[in-house]
Parts: sequence; structure tokens; C-alpha cells
Amino acid sequence: MGLCVNPQGATIEMEGCITMGMGYALAEEVKFEGGKIHTQNYDTYEIPRFSWVPKIDTVILDRKDQPPHGGGEPAIIGMGGVIASGIFDATGAVLYQMPMTPPKVLEALRKV
Repeated sequence: MGLCVNPQGATIEMEGCITMGMGYALAEEVKFEGGKIHTQNYDTYEIPRFSWVPKIDTVILDRKDQPPHGGGEPAIIGMGGVIASGIFDATGAVLYQMPMTPPKVLEALRKV
């Protein structure tokens, strides 16, 4: 991220983005049927819970010779691939669609 002006803020941003990416990869889904939206509120749209979140260790490479840049957002992008790779490494199951819900994982396991 170049020069890190606010290490605590950067750490919080990275942890939040990792958690948000986990939500996209594991649970968050808007469900439609025949043009009707079934996901209307938080009782039908699941977001990450604190109990899901593993310990996150962030490492800031403070490059004082470079200008400051954003540092947290890229973590969201990688979470789907990271989790899908972990599932594949552990089970041999391949998932091609997010969220990777338990029923989708079980379906992929049946194909292994």
C-alpha cells in the first residue's frame, strides 16, 4: 500500500474486507423466482457472524519510499478463490458459484 499513514486504520480495513469477502463467498445471496425477490431482509439474507471469523493476522509492508495507496479493498477479491481452493484441497470438490453454502458443497462432494 506504499507509505502507511494509519496502520491501525489499515488493519481494521483489511480485517473488515476479509470478513465481508467471507460473507460473499459463504452465505450472502439474493434469491429470485419468476421476477420476484425472495430475499427481503436480514431474516432471509445471511451475513457473516463474529463466530465465523477466524483470527486474522495482517502484515503491513510500510514502504516509506512510495506514496500512500488504499490497502484494504483487495482482500475482498481473493476470498472466494481462497475458500474454494481450501475446499478443493481438503476434499477434491470443485465449486464454481458463490455463495458456497453447505448444500452446494455437499452437491460438489457427490461429484468427487
